[in-house]
Amino acid sequence: MNILTPKKIVLLLLASILSFAAKAQEAWTLQQCIEYAVKNNIQIKQSYLNTELAKTNLTQSEVSLLPSINANASNYYNYGKTIDPFTNSFATEKVRSDRYSLQGNLILFNGLQAYNTIKQNQLNMAASKYDAEKMVNDISVYVASAFLQVLFDMELLDMANKQVLLTHAQVERTKKLVDAGSVAKGNLLNIESQEANEELQVVNAQNNLDIAYLNLTQLLEIQDARNFKISRPAIPELLNAELKEDVAGIYQNALANKPEIKSAELKLKSAQKSITIAKGALSPQLGIGGSYGTGYSGLSKRLVGEPTYGIAPTGYFTSSNESVLGPVLLNEFEKTPFTKQINDNINKSFGFNLSIPIFNGFQIRSAISKAKINTANAQLNLESAQKQLYKSIQQSYADAQAAIKKYAATQKAVSALRESFLYTEQKFNLGMLNPLDYNDAKNKLAKAESDLVQAKYDYVFKKNILNFYQGKPIAF
Repeated sequence: MNILTPKKIVLLLLASILSFAAKAQEAWTLQQCIEYAVKNNIQIKQSYLNTELAKTNLTQSEVSLLPSINANASNYYNYGKTIDPFTNSFATEKVRSDRYSLQGNLILFNGLQAYNTIKQNQLNMAASKYDAEKMVNDISVYVASAFLQVLFDMELLDMANKQVLLTHAQVERTKKLVDAGSVAKGNLLNIESQEANEELQVVNAQNNLDIAYLNLTQLLEIQDARNFKISRPAIPELLNAELKEDVAGIYQNALANKPEIKSAELKLKSAQKSITIAKGALSPQLGIGGSYGTGYSGLSKRLVGEPTYGIAPTGYFTSSNESVLGPVLLNEFEKTPFTKQINDNINKSFGFNLSIPIFNGFQIRSAISKAKINTANAQLNLESAQKQLYKSIQQSYADAQAAIKKYAATQKAVSALRESFLYTEQKFNLGMLNPLDYNDAKNKLAKAESDLVQAKYDYVFKKNILNFYQGKPIAF
């Protein structure tokens, strides 16, 4: 028998903590982030609960086709004058009476309302599944955007650190030249000022990266953001980037794949079903029902033994005022036993009921009008969803095209500025250029390189969004 000693418990706890810490240090890929968000996001969980609710409504509408069966039991004590329901005799004392029954009803026809309600709930459940799928897609896009922002800020931080290293090397070189008397001390002060400014840029870049990490972890519902790190994928440089698809083709593909469009279409069909259901209330309703019951009365009595008769005054008198005698029952009576009454008082009923709507305060007509208005609104919601989808695709397509153009133009600018900076750096090293002009060229190159990184990541994200509209997963 393996008994956990305090020492073993402590070791197990330490192992668990170390295992958790090691896991926390693991770098998360984009796919892992998306999967974790889908599993833990509260909005997605609520969407799944809405789907379960729609499923419950569907089940309820299906079982409503079955007959309703109910058992009833009652026990009463009556005080005062009343008619006993089982003996049909007057009672003035306290009387106990019990009733037991089993009743059943089945709707045979009600304008196909039950059938159409099932069809409507099937549509609603399917629509709720697409709503949940849309929520998953939205969260996936949000996670991808936050993930890409972290990657972008990582590159900016790397670039800022490289600038500091480069300027620091110039500071050390200029110090030697100042000590040797080759250049004025003002040159050193200008370079040191540039270094201090770039160190501030590193701090700002680190802060931006920390905020980007915080936004991503909050989106993932992760409490401890300090130990969270992402895996840095290799995003290649864009070579001859172009968009082969057009807006119309992407839109047609998205219409067949996007869950928000399918949901809106199903909700329109559901609203159309509501009109049919409302009109069904104009039809007669035919049902069948029956009951099986029995009961017990405290007034019920039965004869004890065989009947024994005698002669006794009847309470009547002759014309000569003589009492009239007659036969009377001389036996005693006792309360009828409970079991016997239950068996003797069994009653059964069976029949049909027909209800024909004639006038009900225009409730049915109002319900039909409301259903038609809801259907018109559902049609507008579908059209709005389609137009919004088209606008989103148009915008994403234009953004991707702009990112391609910006990347190509910035790439040329970076190439030119790099050549210019190398020439400027050579002149500065030879003492032919003052530090202000050198720093200006250096800052222009850093700005262009930053714009190039931004254009690359902007295109990667917009391109993935266009792929996502076509049913392709987000990956970079």
